[in-house]
Amino acid sequence: MKLLIKNGRLIDPASGLDQTGDIAIAAGRIVSLGGVSADFHASRTLDATGLVVAPGLVDLAARLREPGHEHEGMLESEMAAAVAGGVTSLVCPPDTDPPLDEPGLVEMLKFRARNLNHAHLYPLGALTRGLAGEAITEMAELTEAGCVGFSQADAPLTDTLVLQRSMQYAATFGYTVWLRPQDAHLGKGVAASGALATRLGLSGVPVIAETIALHVIFELMRVTGARVHLCRLSSAAGIALVRQAKDEGLPVTCDVSVNHLHLTDVDIGYFNAAMRLTPPLRQQRDRDAIRAGLADGTVDALVSDHTPVDEDNKNLPFAEAEPGSTGLELLLSLALKWGDEQRLPLATTLARMTCDPVRVLGESLGSLGSSAGRLVQGGMADLCLFDPSARWTVEPAKFRSQGRHSPFSGYELPGRVATTIVAGQVAFEAEPPGSPR
Repeated sequence: MKLLIKNGRLIDPASGLDQTGDIAIAAGRIVSLGGVSADFHASRTLDATGLVVAPGLVDLAARLREPGHEHEGMLESEMAAAVAGGVTSLVCPPDTDPPLDEPGLVEMLKFRARNLNHAHLYPLGALTRGLAGEAITEMAELTEAGCVGFSQADAPLTDTLVLQRSMQYAATFGYTVWLRPQDAHLGKGVAASGALATRLGLSGVPVIAETIALHVIFELMRVTGARVHLCRLSSAAGIALVRQAKDEGLPVTCDVSVNHLHLTDVDIGYFNAAMRLTPPLRQQRDRDAIRAGLADGTVDALVSDHTPVDEDNKNLPFAEAEPGSTGLELLLSLALKWGDEQRLPLATTLARMTCDPVRVLGESLGSLGSSAGRLVQGGMADLCLFDPSARWTVEPAKFRSQGRHSPFSGYELPGRVATTIVAGQVAFEAEPPGSPR
C-alpha cells in the first residue's frame, strides 16, 4: 500500500525535526519526508491537519499474558491495545507460564505476534531456567530465537553467585541483562514503608530494598563488565545512585513507569486495589525525583508497565490483590501530561518513548535498529498520529485490553491517538467522536 500523510506536524526527537509537511510511504518504508514528489500516487491519503506525526512509541515493559495467563490477557487483545495507544514496538518480560526459557516458546510467541499484523514484539528471555534463580539459560540460543535481553522479571534471584555468572555470560556475548532492583528479603511487603503503610496496617517495602540491590548490581557490573538495564526504579535514592553510576561510566540504563510518574502512596486512599502495583507507590519526594530524572535524561525511558489483571485477582483486599494495571492505552497521554507539567518541549517528552528506548535496545533490534523510534527517509514506517489538543476521560470499560483496572480511572488526560501505522500499514484508526464501540 502507498500512503500519503498530508499537513501533519512532523516531529522526530532524534534529529530535532519539527515542521509541518507531508510523508509518503511505500513498501512499508518512508520514501519522502517533508515534501512529496508530484509523481507519487498514493492508494490512500490521510489528512493530518492539526495532528502530530511522530515515530511510533517504543514500550520497554508490557506483559501480554500469553502463554499461560490467557484469562487475564490474550495476545490479540493486548497487541490491539498497543496500537490503540500508538505503540508500534514493545518488549515483553519472560514471566509467562511456562517462562520464556526455551527457543521454541520464543519463536512461537513471535510467530503469533507477526500474524496479528500489529506492533513489533521483542521478547526478553529468562535469565535462569524456569526463573527459579538456579541455573543459567542458554542465552545464545534464545538470542537466535529473537530475545533482545535477559531478565528475571519480578522473580527473585537470591544467589549472588548465579547473578554474577549470568552477567559474565552476558558480557562475553554482548547481551544486556534486565534487572528490577529489589532485595528479595526486604521487598516482600505490599506498600512503600512510611506513615501511610503504618496507618493502614500494610506490610512495607523500604527504600533500601531498592538501593541495596542497586549496590550489588553495580559492584557486579564493575567486576563483569556486563551491560545492565534497570527496570522500574521507584525511589529518589535509586535515581541518585543511577546518576552516580552513569557519571562513573558504567554501561547502565534505566526506566520508570507512568504510574510512578504521577502517583504516590497517598493515592492508595482506603485500600484502593487499583493502586496495588510493583514496585509500590512511594512518597512525593520519590515521585518528584523520578519526574526530574526523566526530564534531565538520568532515566532513559518511560514505560507503561502494562500488566492486565482479571476481576477475580484484582477485586480483593489490598494486600491480597494481584499487583498490576493496564497501561498501553494510557502511555502517550500520561507522558504528555507530565511533559506539560514540567514545561518540556514536546520533542523531549516524545524522546523518552521513541529514540531513547531504542538506544536501550541497541543492536538487538537487528534490521529495524537504524530507523526504529525515528522519522527518517528510507526508514521503517512506524508512525503515531495524535491530536495534542484533544482531552479525554479514562474509562477502563472501554479499553481494548482485557485488563479493566487502572489507577487513572476517571482522570481527564491530554492527547489522543488518531492513527497508528506499523510497517506502512494502518494498524489502528480512532472512531469518530460520539460513535458507539
